Amino acid sequence: MTKPLTVTLNPALDKTISLPEFEIGGLNRLKSDPVTDPGGKGINVAKVLTQLDMKTQTTGFSAGSTGRMIENALTQLSIDYDFQQVSGDVRTNLKIVDESKGVTTEINEPGIKASDNELQAFEQKLTKLLADTNYLVLSGSTPDGVDDDQYKRYINLAREYGVKTILDASGPNLKEGIKAKPHVIKPNIHELEELFETSFESTEAIVKACQELVESGINIVAVSLGGDGALFVSEKEAYQVKPFSITPQSTVGAGDSMVGAMVYALNQGYDFETLAKWATTAGTITASKVGTTVCTLEEIEAHVESVSVEKIGLNDLGRLET
Repeated sequence: MTKPLTVTLNPALDKTISLPEFEIGGLNRLKSDPVTDPGGKGINVAKVLTQLDMKTQTTGFSAGSTGRMIENALTQLSIDYDFQQVSGDVRTNLKIVDESKGVTTEINEPGIKASDNELQAFEQKLTKLLADTNYLVLSGSTPDGVDDDQYKRYINLAREYGVKTILDASGPNLKEGIKAKPHVIKPNIHELEELFETSFESTEAIVKACQELVESGINIVAVSLGGDGALFVSEKEAYQVKPFSITPQSTVGAGDSMVGAMVYALNQGYDFETLAKWATTAGTITASKVGTTVCTLEEIEAHVESVSVEKIGLNDLGRLET
């Protein structure tokens, strides 16, 4: 039985501290111990898929004592992993949650550096794993030593095995990755604006940009809009889904929860509107949680009908109706 595979080339140990109020330039005392979790966007997606009762596997790079801590944590979470060991040590990312404002400040270390030999060894590992995979999730940053078109290479490799790819990246990784026509991309609005080198002034402008990407060969474009929910565009359908009211606690993992929910919906054969609702609900629930805690299947099922769905009219050619 095939299962989703997530890739994290730049993993991290996420250390989250919560403060009643974060005083910049002042003394901040913790009232509770920091929480440490295995992190990196691909690992986060694997955590979400596990919460959705989907058997999954995660791969990527691991290094040093911090890498071993991540592997031990994944074992405790019952997440299968097969990492390529590299030199150095996995980074630690600090997340500071200001409870009074509901704002999270992230301080991310640069991470490991991969050599050409290590990249070649990983590609051999990935090739073997693709034989038992139906969806490949490529997400997050890449470490030093990795070319901007690395995700593009993996998307093309996955296609050789009939594996559909979900790409959640930014900057050059996104710009180069979309040239390989992944099945799904999930930029946030800022990443989409960077890709098109513009600022979108309306929903219509965002949808038209998404349509350009769909016409280039990408099946689904999902754009997260923060507190305004998300836009979902395919060849024949487009939806804006707005979240139900929550008290935001942390945005960490919200986008990864959207990706995990989309993989789940695709695997279940849900229609496009249902996929959009599930993804938005998953991201909303995770944003309501403290630290790196993610949504569960039961929570999504309980709240999926609480989101607001607006269908955006497309004509038979898939162009925005005016």
